[in-house]
Amino acid sequence: MKNKNNNITFLLAMLLTVSFTANAMQEQEQVEDVVQIAQDTIKSNFKRIKLDGVSAVVGDHVILDSDIEKTLIDLRSQGVSEDDVTKCGLLGKLMEDRLYAHQAVQDSLLVSDDEVNATSERQIQSLVGQIGSMDKLLKYYKKDSQEALREDLFKINKLRMLSEKMQQKIVAEIEITPEEVRQFYKKIPKDERPVFGAQLEIAQIVKQPEASDEEKQKVIDKLNKIREDVLEGGSSFKIKAIISSEDEGSRSNGGFYPGISKESGFVKEFKDVTFSLKEGEVSEPFETQFGYHIIYLEKIKGQERDVRHILMAPKVSDERLEAARIELEKIRQRILDGELTFAEAALNFSDQKETKFEGGQLRNPQDFSTKFELTKMQPELYNQVRDIKDNEISMPILEVEQKGGAKKYKIMKITNRYDEHVADFAQDYIKIQELALTQKRVDAIQKWMVEHINDTYVSINKDNKDCEFKNNWFKK
Repeated sequence: MKNKNNNITFLLAMLLTVSFTANAMQEQEQVEDVVQIAQDTIKSNFKRIKLDGVSAVVGDHVILDSDIEKTLIDLRSQGVSEDDVTKCGLLGKLMEDRLYAHQAVQDSLLVSDDEVNATSERQIQSLVGQIGSMDKLLKYYKKDSQEALREDLFKINKLRMLSEKMQQKIVAEIEITPEEVRQFYKKIPKDERPVFGAQLEIAQIVKQPEASDEEKQKVIDKLNKIREDVLEGGSSFKIKAIISSEDEGSRSNGGFYPGISKESGFVKEFKDVTFSLKEGEVSEPFETQFGYHIIYLEKIKGQERDVRHILMAPKVSDERLEAARIELEKIRQRILDGELTFAEAALNFSDQKETKFEGGQLRNPQDFSTKFELTKMQPELYNQVRDIKDNEISMPILEVEQKGGAKKYKIMKITNRYDEHVADFAQDYIKIQELALTQKRVDAIQKWMVEHINDTYVSINKDNKDCEFKNNWFKK
């Protein structure tokens, strides 16, 4: 604000200087006009800023009081208690985000509008699913129209994505050596070392019976009929997906998946078909591990695709499912009788490729280790293993996949159990390594923050002068 006023004053002074070098009477009238314009401009700026309520300026970014309120609304929607946040804390976080975004632009780290729009659309679809309707969502966010909501989300997401890109760049090349991990562990006082909760190592043998060829053909025929209705009969793919798709994650949204890139976490077959289509095309039925799909390519946005899809899984007969259960019971008995080990049985009989070559050993998707902390375990997995004792093999457990509803049986075993304990360097190396790497990244970001706060224009409203920030925003 100070800079803006100085600029207006300077402009006024220049105009006055020029004016008095020409015809005095004529130029005097022009000067009076210029003075009036300048005064009106200053009043207008003061009025607008007062109405908006500027909390701070970082680089090219202005943070309004309303930005803090919007952030608070977002936190509420995520279930965060207002007792856990303060206005000063939120302002400090917003200033950090603006500094990252400001420097991202300086470093030519770009985010495409298509990428931002796709992210906003995913958020809207998810929020509508949670809150019940678009009208309720608009009321919650105090917006008069979908366009206003999308405009707000676009600004928020673009800034956030620029901020994330900058942070990723800061830590992208940071690695940690075993010696650094050891030094990190040694520096932690013994009475301050982290305590890790009880952990399990789990192995399983899976039998997933296949549907008959007749059942597979029934599904393919149904999908072909839907495809024909859309392409030749003008039916809505979205409505067809709501009625027929077995993908619980997307059915309510008409099978919609926006912003799919070649790096997205979809199975290879799904991405291969997606990127082979032209806008408006509907694929032939194709198979993945979840069942059979057809895809409608709704929009191409640079390197991303917006698609709708319908998933159907062939039904496995009760007879085939029962046969799988009986086979697992026999395998279990052979292990108990000592004919073969659990690992040997997994290698020879399990239908799960991801685990059979490791003796059936499950890997934690969080860190790819073999250990699962009980308090952080997925509820479904926890319910399956909570009553299994050491050296015991479960009876066959029925599992139904969320996508497609495919059914399978499995037997499970606890291969190792670790009670709650203070961090041990040898036993918990992977977790300690992750803590050490995280700390090294935090230190790098903090160093970057100190350097760039000093090099960037920062102005904080006097109403926030009593805030205690973790960063030196006041440049004392």
